[in-house]
Amino acid sequence: MKKTILFSAVFLLAATGLAQAQEGGLHGSFDLTYQSKYVWRGFDVYGDKSAVQPTIDLDLFGTGLGLSLQGHRANSSGYELAERWDYTLYYQNRLFADQPVETLYRLGWVYYNYPDLSCTDADLQELHAILSWPKILGVKGLVPTYVLVKLWPSSGGSLVAGRVDLTKGIPSTGTASGFAHIFMLDYGLPIKGLMPDVPEQTLKFHSELVFNDGVGPAGQNVDHDWSNAVLGISTDFELAKNLVLTPGVYHQMTFESTVNDDKDETWVTVGLTYKF
Repeated sequence: MKKTILFSAVFLLAATGLAQAQEGGLHGSFDLTYQSKYVWRGFDVYGDKSAVQPTIDLDLFGTGLGLSLQGHRANSSGYELAERWDYTLYYQNRLFADQPVETLYRLGWVYYNYPDLSCTDADLQELHAILSWPKILGVKGLVPTYVLVKLWPSSGGSLVAGRVDLTKGIPSTGTASGFAHIFMLDYGLPIKGLMPDVPEQTLKFHSELVFNDGVGPAGQNVDHDWSNAVLGISTDFELAKNLVLTPGVYHQMTFESTVNDDKDETWVTVGLTYKF
């Protein structure tokens, strides 16, 4: 029943977005991404199995407010209970426009829902702040970003709030409540187009370093330490008007075994995005 409601919500958001876009009042995007692994903030969620990630993101009439719905579903059996849907409400804007310290910011609230669980034993909520400085380093396309995350169980009586490790089904001294700090550096490198009739495109280099302040989303006992670093590269291919294909490859180096038993993780992604 929960899954039916969620897929109905996806369809309704998509239909509403497309209808409003035709009237010029609402804009956004629909994205479907294949991931050879789903690695989330250092955690290998589906045990090296591939996953699909549908996303609907709506820009609410140019107010800075936005609404998104994102799903995560493994392509292999055995992970049905770990299927997750993320509902996000956010506000984004900028400060100090056209100055060296110009700051792009986004403030968001997220509800993480596991629809195949019979209760809210794993559901989480999150507040985050994302700050980016596109001009501070003086190099076009080189952008540092800082992300502050506060995560907590949606119910005080849930298993993850009661210190149970859902990944192993055993009591734990860990908690799903706490902070994470993510430091990113992105660089867009213009290159000659890789497709005919495309004079130029951009290689997007991404790097991030995560400090996990003891947060185990499934109740794991996680140390307070630098947990992982990620390096990646992607690029866009415009297949048609407003339709973009984005392949990417990413590599994670894990520093903390309580977050991930594997020292190294490598995965590829292929995303298809329609903008309206």
